[in-house]
Amino acid sequence: MADYKALEDLVVQVRRDILRQVHKVNSGHPGGSLGCAEFFVALYNELMERNDTFEMDGIGEDLFFLSNGHISPVFYSVLARAGYFPVEELNTFRLLNSRLQGHPTTHEGLPGVRIASGSLGQGISVSIGAALTKKLNNDNHLIYTLCGDGELQEGQNWEAIMYAAGNGVDNLILTVDLNGQQIDGSTDNVLPMGNVKAKFEAFGWDVMEIKKGNDLSAIISGMKKAKDKSGNGKPICVLLHTVMGNGVDFMMHTHDWHGKAPNDEQLENALSQNPVTLGDY
Repeated sequence: MADYKALEDLVVQVRRDILRQVHKVNSGHPGGSLGCAEFFVALYNELMERNDTFEMDGIGEDLFFLSNGHISPVFYSVLARAGYFPVEELNTFRLLNSRLQGHPTTHEGLPGVRIASGSLGQGISVSIGAALTKKLNNDNHLIYTLCGDGELQEGQNWEAIMYAAGNGVDNLILTVDLNGQQIDGSTDNVLPMGNVKAKFEAFGWDVMEIKKGNDLSAIISGMKKAKDKSGNGKPICVLLHTVMGNGVDFMMHTHDWHGKAPNDEQLENALSQNPVTLGDY
């Protein structure tokens, strides 16, 4: 059974890591990062069957691919807190010659990162390839991937979504961060998404929803149900209803903090809402 107190403490510390990373360099994407903190903590600490030692080929373990790479602060924090690299390295976020670039890359060799991401619309295709490779290698582990809702406006996604269902890629769990916000405004105002669930179902996917996308218990329960659906001939889509900027009152429910760092005063306010739990880097 999950130790929810420990997981909640980790979520709060991850929020602090996110805020401090982007504030130091006055650059980065805190909004989506904060909205996905609970998901990443649950994924890497409760859901994935993964090896502690990173190997790029990922044989014999579940794999995760981040498609919306601009939320790298939460990805880096959870990877570091999971032991893939020293937590102190978060202090190098977005600096020259750092392994922690604004969008994840692979040539720096940061453990835990298997694809360069940031150009939206690519992650589902990569994940399908990895899932098919698992099948060819008789490796029964799963592929997890995360994309943003605004990212689904990229046309390539729908070719990949059609391909996955048509080819029975049933070892793939795609989670959509459904927060209704993107960098220029709400998805409804920029380019309405319509009924995302109906769209995936029409393309032949098995679709689930997690209405409380910032609730650890709901995420863990929902994702375990998604895992149970694997191997049944269909790829699985989980619509995760999150709040952009979750955990910092003045950043929540708005696109304003999609790609903007807090100033000194704002950082102090945000950190006061998320007191140290595990120790800062």
